[in-house]
Amino acid sequence: MKKIALLAIITLTAFSSTAIAQKTTKKGMKKVLFVVTSNDKLGNTGEKTGFWSEELAAPYYELLDQGVEITIATPLGGQPPIDPKSADPASATEDTKRFDADKTLQEKLTHTHKLSTIDQKDYDAVFYPGGHGPLWDLVEDKNSIALIESFYTHKKPVAFVCHAPAVLKNVKVNGEFLVKGKKVTGFTNEEEEAVGLTKVVPFLLEDALTQNGGKFSKGPNWAPYAVEDGLLITGQNPASSKLVAGKLLEKLNK
Repeated sequence: MKKIALLAIITLTAFSSTAIAQKTTKKGMKKVLFVVTSNDKLGNTGEKTGFWSEELAAPYYELLDQGVEITIATPLGGQPPIDPKSADPASATEDTKRFDADKTLQEKLTHTHKLSTIDQKDYDAVFYPGGHGPLWDLVEDKNSIALIESFYTHKKPVAFVCHAPAVLKNVKVNGEFLVKGKKVTGFTNEEEEAVGLTKVVPFLLEDALTQNGGKFSKGPNWAPYAVEDGLLITGQNPASSKLVAGKLLEKLNK
Protein backbone atom coordinates (compact mmCIF):
# COMPACT_ATOMS: atom_id res chain seq x y z
CA MET A 1 0.00 0.00 0.00
CA LYS A 2 2.87 2.34 0.92
CA LYS A 3 4.49 1.64 -2.45
CA ILE A 4 1.27 2.49 -4.27
CA ALA A 5 0.89 5.72 -2.32
CA LEU A 6 4.53 6.66 -3.00
CA LEU A 7 4.10 5.91 -6.68
CA ALA A 8 0.98 8.09 -6.79
CA ILE A 9 2.85 10.97 -5.13
CA ILE A 10 5.76 10.65 -7.58
CA THR A 11 3.38 10.54 -10.56
CA LEU A 12 1.43 13.56 -9.28
CA THR A 13 4.66 15.51 -8.66
CA ALA A 14 5.95 14.69 -12.15
CA PHE A 15 2.62 15.72 -13.69
CA SER A 16 2.60 19.00 -11.75
CA SER A 17 6.18 19.78 -12.76
CA THR A 18 5.36 19.13 -16.41
CA ALA A 19 2.27 21.33 -16.22
CA ILE A 20 4.24 24.14 -14.61
CA ALA A 21 6.99 23.81 -17.21
CA GLN A 22 4.46 23.91 -20.03
CA LYS A 23 2.73 26.92 -18.49
CA THR A 24 6.07 28.73 -18.10
CA THR A 25 7.07 27.88 -21.67
CA LYS A 26 3.71 29.07 -22.95
CA LYS A 27 4.05 32.29 -20.99
CA GLY A 28 7.55 32.87 -22.36
CA MET A 29 6.61 32.23 -25.98
CA LYS A 30 7.05 35.06 -28.43
CA LYS A 31 3.86 36.10 -30.19
CA VAL A 32 3.77 37.43 -33.74
CA LEU A 33 0.77 38.85 -35.56
CA PHE A 34 0.40 38.13 -39.28
CA VAL A 35 -1.72 40.69 -41.15
CA VAL A 36 -3.12 39.39 -44.44
CA THR A 37 -5.16 41.03 -47.20
CA SER A 38 -8.91 40.49 -47.63
CA ASN A 39 -8.91 41.81 -51.21
CA ASP A 40 -9.38 39.32 -54.05
CA LYS A 41 -9.80 41.72 -57.00
CA LEU A 42 -6.83 42.56 -59.25
CA GLY A 43 -7.90 46.12 -59.96
CA ASN A 44 -10.41 46.35 -62.82
CA THR A 45 -9.02 43.38 -64.74
CA GLY A 46 -11.71 40.93 -63.66
CA GLU A 47 -8.92 38.62 -62.45
CA LYS A 48 -8.41 37.35 -58.92
CA THR A 49 -5.60 38.16 -56.50
CA GLY A 50 -4.97 37.89 -52.76
CA PHE A 51 -1.96 36.93 -50.67
CA TRP A 52 0.95 35.00 -52.16
CA SER A 53 1.03 31.61 -50.46
CA GLU A 54 4.83 31.30 -50.23
CA GLU A 55 5.04 34.69 -48.53
CA LEU A 56 2.77 33.48 -45.75
CA ALA A 57 3.91 29.86 -45.59
CA ALA A 58 7.71 30.31 -45.50
CA PRO A 59 7.77 32.88 -42.66
CA TYR A 60 4.96 31.10 -40.81
CA TYR A 61 6.90 27.85 -40.58
CA GLU A 62 10.23 29.56 -40.00
CA LEU A 63 8.73 31.20 -36.90
CA LEU A 64 6.44 28.35 -35.82
CA ASP A 65 9.28 25.82 -35.85
CA GLN A 66 11.19 28.06 -33.45
CA GLY A 67 8.34 28.08 -30.96
CA VAL A 68 6.71 31.36 -31.95
CA GLU A 69 2.95 31.63 -31.44
CA ILE A 70 1.24 33.14 -34.51
CA THR A 71 -2.12 34.88 -34.84
CA ILE A 72 -3.55 35.83 -38.23
CA ALA A 73 -5.74 38.88 -38.81
CA THR A 74 -7.41 40.39 -41.88
CA PRO A 75 -9.44 43.55 -42.52
CA LEU A 76 -12.68 41.60 -42.92
CA GLY A 77 -11.91 38.59 -40.73
CA GLY A 78 -12.48 35.04 -41.92
CA GLN A 79 -10.90 33.40 -44.95
CA PRO A 80 -8.39 35.58 -46.84
CA PRO A 81 -8.09 35.04 -50.61
CA ILE A 82 -5.04 33.24 -52.00
CA ASP A 83 -3.66 34.52 -55.28
CA PRO A 84 -4.49 31.65 -57.66
CA LYS A 85 -1.14 32.03 -59.44
CA SER A 86 0.70 31.33 -56.19
CA ALA A 87 -1.21 28.07 -55.86
CA ASP A 88 0.05 26.91 -59.26
CA PRO A 89 2.22 23.76 -58.96
CA ALA A 90 4.91 25.62 -60.90
CA SER A 91 5.25 28.00 -57.96
CA ALA A 92 5.38 25.24 -55.33
CA THR A 93 8.09 25.12 -52.67
CA GLU A 94 8.59 22.78 -49.71
CA ASP A 95 6.86 25.37 -47.54
CA THR A 96 3.83 25.72 -49.82
CA LYS A 97 3.50 21.93 -50.02
CA ARG A 98 3.50 21.82 -46.23
CA PHE A 99 1.00 24.69 -46.24
CA ASP A 100 -1.35 22.79 -48.57
CA ALA A 101 -1.32 19.75 -46.27
CA ASP A 102 -1.52 21.66 -43.00
CA LYS A 103 -5.11 21.30 -41.75
CA THR A 104 -4.37 23.28 -38.58
CA LEU A 105 -3.17 26.30 -40.55
CA GLN A 106 -6.04 25.99 -43.04
CA GLU A 107 -8.48 26.08 -40.14
CA LYS A 108 -6.70 29.10 -38.67
CA LEU A 109 -6.99 30.90 -42.03
CA THR A 110 -10.70 30.11 -42.21
CA HIS A 111 -11.20 31.95 -38.92
CA THR A 112 -8.77 34.88 -39.06
CA HIS A 113 -9.35 37.66 -36.55
CA LYS A 114 -10.84 40.94 -37.67
CA LEU A 115 -8.12 43.59 -37.76
CA SER A 116 -10.23 46.11 -35.84
CA THR A 117 -10.20 43.79 -32.80
CA ILE A 118 -6.41 43.54 -32.60
CA ASP A 119 -4.25 45.34 -30.02
CA GLN A 120 -0.47 45.49 -30.45
CA LYS A 121 0.07 45.02 -26.69
CA ASP A 122 -0.80 41.34 -27.14
CA TYR A 123 2.10 40.71 -29.55
CA ASP A 124 5.87 41.06 -29.79
CA ALA A 125 6.03 41.85 -33.52
CA VAL A 126 3.94 42.12 -36.68
CA PHE A 127 4.55 40.57 -40.09
CA TYR A 128 2.82 41.35 -43.41
CA PRO A 129 2.98 38.83 -46.28
CA GLY A 130 2.49 40.26 -49.75
CA GLY A 131 0.73 39.37 -52.95
CA HIS A 132 -0.98 42.10 -54.97
CA GLY A 133 -4.06 42.09 -52.71
CA PRO A 134 -2.72 44.51 -50.05
CA LEU A 135 -2.30 47.28 -52.63
CA TRP A 136 -6.07 47.78 -52.69
CA ASP A 137 -7.06 47.31 -49.06
CA LEU A 138 -4.28 47.34 -46.45
CA VAL A 139 -2.56 50.39 -47.92
CA GLU A 140 -5.59 52.54 -47.07
CA ASP A 141 -6.85 50.55 -44.06
CA LYS A 142 -6.94 52.86 -41.03
CA ASN A 143 -6.68 49.97 -38.58
CA SER A 144 -3.58 48.64 -40.32
CA ILE A 145 -1.96 52.09 -40.47
CA ALA A 146 -2.61 52.71 -36.76
CA LEU A 147 -1.43 49.22 -35.84
CA ILE A 148 1.93 49.58 -37.60
CA GLU A 149 2.45 52.96 -35.98
CA SER A 150 1.60 51.48 -32.57
CA PHE A 151 3.99 48.53 -32.94
CA TYR A 152 6.77 50.84 -34.07
CA THR A 153 6.32 53.45 -31.36
CA HIS A 154 6.23 50.71 -28.74
CA LYS A 155 9.66 49.50 -29.94
CA LYS A 156 8.40 46.30 -31.55
CA PRO A 157 9.66 44.94 -34.91
CA VAL A 158 7.55 45.46 -38.03
CA ALA A 159 8.30 43.20 -41.02
CA PHE A 160 7.03 43.13 -44.61
CA VAL A 161 7.81 41.17 -47.77
CA CYS A 162 7.33 41.67 -51.52
CA HIS A 163 4.26 43.89 -52.11
CA ALA A 164 3.57 44.22 -48.38
CA PRO A 165 6.00 47.14 -47.86
CA ALA A 166 3.44 49.13 -49.88
CA VAL A 167 1.27 49.23 -46.75
CA LEU A 168 3.84 51.64 -45.29
CA LYS A 169 2.82 54.25 -47.87
CA ASN A 170 0.51 56.13 -45.48
CA VAL A 171 2.14 55.26 -42.16
CA LYS A 172 3.57 58.21 -40.24
CA VAL A 173 5.36 58.47 -36.91
CA ASN A 174 5.55 61.87 -35.24
CA GLY A 175 4.25 63.51 -38.40
CA GLU A 176 6.89 62.00 -40.70
CA PHE A 177 6.58 59.00 -43.00
CA LEU A 178 7.90 55.96 -41.17
CA VAL A 179 10.15 55.05 -44.10
CA LYS A 180 11.74 58.51 -44.32
CA GLY A 181 15.52 58.17 -44.12
CA LYS A 182 15.33 54.40 -43.61
CA LYS A 183 16.66 51.50 -45.65
CA VAL A 184 13.79 49.72 -47.38
CA THR A 185 13.13 47.31 -50.21
CA GLY A 186 10.12 45.62 -51.82
CA PHE A 187 8.78 44.41 -55.15
CA THR A 188 10.71 46.48 -57.67
CA ASN A 189 9.52 48.39 -60.72
CA GLU A 190 11.43 45.93 -62.92
CA GLU A 191 9.75 42.94 -61.29
CA GLU A 192 6.33 44.59 -61.65
CA GLU A 193 7.03 45.20 -65.31
CA ALA A 194 8.15 41.60 -65.72
CA VAL A 195 4.77 40.33 -64.49
CA GLY A 196 2.98 42.82 -66.75
CA LEU A 197 1.11 44.73 -64.05
CA THR A 198 2.64 48.20 -64.01
CA LYS A 199 -0.54 49.62 -65.60
CA VAL A 200 -2.84 47.63 -63.32
CA VAL A 201 -1.51 48.35 -59.82
CA PRO A 202 -2.69 51.61 -58.21
CA PHE A 203 0.94 52.71 -57.75
CA LEU A 204 4.45 51.33 -58.04
CA LEU A 205 5.77 50.31 -54.65
CA GLU A 206 9.37 51.29 -55.35
CA ASP A 207 8.33 54.78 -56.45
CA ALA A 208 5.99 55.31 -53.49
CA LEU A 209 8.55 54.40 -50.83
CA THR A 210 11.22 56.47 -52.55
CA GLN A 211 8.89 59.49 -52.76
CA ASN A 212 8.22 59.16 -49.03
CA GLY A 213 11.94 59.43 -48.32
CA GLY A 214 12.83 55.74 -48.08
CA LYS A 215 16.36 54.67 -49.03
CA PHE A 216 15.23 52.02 -51.49
CA SER A 217 17.71 49.32 -52.50
CA LYS A 218 17.31 46.04 -54.36
CA GLY A 219 19.00 42.86 -55.42
CA PRO A 220 18.69 40.97 -58.72
CA ASN A 221 15.14 40.24 -59.88
CA TRP A 222 13.56 37.26 -58.06
CA ALA A 223 16.63 36.67 -55.87
CA PRO A 224 16.42 36.71 -52.06
CA TYR A 225 17.10 40.20 -50.72
CA ALA A 226 16.10 41.85 -47.44
CA VAL A 227 17.18 44.88 -45.45
CA GLU A 228 16.66 46.02 -41.90
CA ASP A 229 16.84 49.44 -40.36
CA GLY A 230 16.25 49.39 -36.65
CA LEU A 231 12.81 47.88 -36.06
CA LEU A 232 11.91 47.93 -39.77
CA ILE A 233 12.51 44.78 -41.87
CA THR A 234 11.57 44.55 -45.56
CA GLY A 235 12.07 41.89 -48.24
CA GLN A 236 12.04 42.28 -52.01
CA ASN A 237 10.06 39.35 -53.43
CA PRO A 238 8.61 35.91 -52.62
CA ALA A 239 12.09 34.35 -52.49
CA SER A 240 12.95 36.81 -49.71
CA SER A 241 10.21 35.61 -47.35
CA LYS A 242 12.32 33.24 -45.26
CA LEU A 243 15.15 35.78 -45.12
CA VAL A 244 12.78 38.37 -43.63
CA ALA A 245 11.51 35.82 -41.10
CA GLY A 246 15.10 35.01 -40.11
CA LYS A 247 15.86 38.67 -39.45
CA LEU A 248 12.65 38.98 -37.46
CA LEU A 249 13.61 35.95 -35.34
CA GLU A 250 16.96 37.52 -34.57
CA LYS A 251 15.25 40.63 -33.25
CA LEU A 252 12.76 38.61 -31.20
CA ASN A 253 15.56 36.62 -29.60
CA LYS A 254 17.68 39.62 -28.59
